[in-house]
Amino acid sequence: MKLFRKSKTFIAAVALMAGVGLLAGCGGTKEQASGTEVQGTVTAAGSTALLPLLKPAQEEFQKKNPKVTVNIAGGGSFTGMNQVASGAVNIGNSDIALTPEYRDKGLVDFKVVVLPFVFITNPDVTVDSLSHQQYVDILTGKITNWKEVGGKDQKITIIHRAKSSGSRATIADVVLNGASFTDAAVIQDSNGAVKTAIASTPGAIGYVDAAYIDGTVKALAYNGVQYTPDAVISGKYPVYSYGHMYTKGQPTGAVKAFIDYVMSPEFQNAHVEKNNFVPITKMKK
Repeated sequence: MKLFRKSKTFIAAVALMAGVGLLAGCGGTKEQASGTEVQGTVTAAGSTALLPLLKPAQEEFQKKNPKVTVNIAGGGSFTGMNQVASGAVNIGNSDIALTPEYRDKGLVDFKVVVLPFVFITNPDVTVDSLSHQQYVDILTGKITNWKEVGGKDQKITIIHRAKSSGSRATIADVVLNGASFTDAAVIQDSNGAVKTAIASTPGAIGYVDAAYIDGTVKALAYNGVQYTPDAVISGKYPVYSYGHMYTKGQPTGAVKAFIDYVMSPEFQNAHVEKNNFVPITKMKK
C-alpha cells in the first residue's frame, strides 16, 4: 500500500514537471512566434526634419522584421497631421504639437526626440552670429543687407519652408514670437532642399534642423551661442522643438512595433545623438 502511494506521488511529480516543461516550451515558442509574426505595411508622412532619424529606423526595423514594409515620405508637419487624421497614412510625423483643429480627431501622440534648429548661410557670408532681434529683423524683411549686421555689402536672400512646414512653425513660434515672415523669400519643400539652395546662393540665409548641417553651409550662432546638444539641454540654446509621431487611435501590429522600435533604448542610444538630435531623456524637466 505504501509502495503504491509512493508510486502515485512519483508519477504525479513527473507529470507536474512535464507540464511545467511543456508550458515553458509553449511560452518560448509563442515568444519566438511573436518575433516573426510582425508583418504588414507601415505608412508614414510629414516632417522632413525627422527623416534623418526615421530613415535609419526604417532600414534597421525592416532588417529585424523582414515581413514588414515601412514607407516614409515628407510633405511637412501639417501635411503629416492631416494625412494621419484622414486615415491616408498610419503615422503622421510632425515637428509641432497638435494644433486646435486636430485635437478632436482621436490622434495619439508619441514624442520621440528633440529637434534642434540652426540658422545657416552660404559660406561666403562673413557674419558668424546674430542676436535674436537681428534674426527677427531679417526674417520680417526689415534688414535686407548683410552690412546692416556687421557683414559685407551683400543682399540677404531668405530661403526657407512653406506654411505646411513644422520647421517654419517652430521658427515662427520660438524666434518671431507672432511677427510675420516677409514674402520676399524663396520657398523650398524640405530641409534638404533648403540646405542645397543656401549652399549654392551667395548671401543666402535660412534654417534647417541640425541633422542637415554639413560642410556645404555655415552654421550661425544664436545670441552668441553656437548649437551643441549640451547647449540645448542646459537651456542656453532655445531654438528647438519636439519630434512627434501621431497615430489615429492606439497603434497595433506593425505600426505599434515600428513606433516602439524608434522609442527603444536600442535605437535611441545608437542613432539619436549620432544624427545630431537630442534624446528626450536628457532634457531637464
